[in-house]
Amino acid sequence: MSSAALSPAAAQADTPIPLRAHLRHTGALIRRNLLWIRQDPESMFDAILFPVVFTLLFVYVFGGSIGQSLGGGQDRYVQYVIPGLLAMMGMNMAQGVGTGFNQDFNSGVMDRFRSLPIGRGSVLFAKIAVELLRMLFATGVLLVVALLVGYDVRSWSGLLASVALSAVFGSALMWVFLTLGVVMKSAQSVQAMGFLALMPLQFGSSIFAPTASMPGWLQAFTDYNPLSALADCARGLMQGGPVAHPLWVTLIWSVGLTAVMAPVAVHKFRTKS
Repeated sequence: MSSAALSPAAAQADTPIPLRAHLRHTGALIRRNLLWIRQDPESMFDAILFPVVFTLLFVYVFGGSIGQSLGGGQDRYVQYVIPGLLAMMGMNMAQGVGTGFNQDFNSGVMDRFRSLPIGRGSVLFAKIAVELLRMLFATGVLLVVALLVGYDVRSWSGLLASVALSAVFGSALMWVFLTLGVVMKSAQSVQAMGFLALMPLQFGSSIFAPTASMPGWLQAFTDYNPLSALADCARGLMQGGPVAHPLWVTLIWSVGLTAVMAPVAVHKFRTKS
């Protein structure tokens, strides 16, 4: 389509927009997304139920046997698995942002946004900001359940640092799922692709169990798995232990994913027909 055929609003949307306007647009879209959650409280069910179900499932089904391998029992496993589940919060919320973004496209909401004179990146940043708020809510639910099953918080500052690191990695991963939300045809496709990609990362990591008993080839994979690094760093921050190496691995993955996928997501959003 030629530029002459574009509507005035669409043509204006392609002109450079000042930073202050970008921030104002982002704030307005964040408010819009929060109001949508208020009107549809069922959209928060995953943030509420995921930490409850996963915590109870792994503590009471696997806690006894894995806790014995850690030199204790179920109580010992609680101290091990909670930091790992904390590391999963950002990852699971990231998957949700892709499906929601795709649904907005299929419902025509994004076509309306792209016809308005607003910054294209504002739409994506607003989505990420709201998902981060949902992640913090889910983390709060996880900590309440963790305290109920006997988790001992040894360092509150380490806990806050772990939540911040999980948010950094989760926001980087959201750019991947925003891209999938644009290029995939349906929300079910985004969900299936996310499942196939994240399942090996989840269970091929140190989130749920130590990696020492894994085969050598799988241990090599876990050494560079960002979820293993994030979980190990959270354990070090919250309970004491080595932090430097897993911290750098997590940050490198976060910066790399953002640097590569953020421009791709914005470009796909701008050019989607």
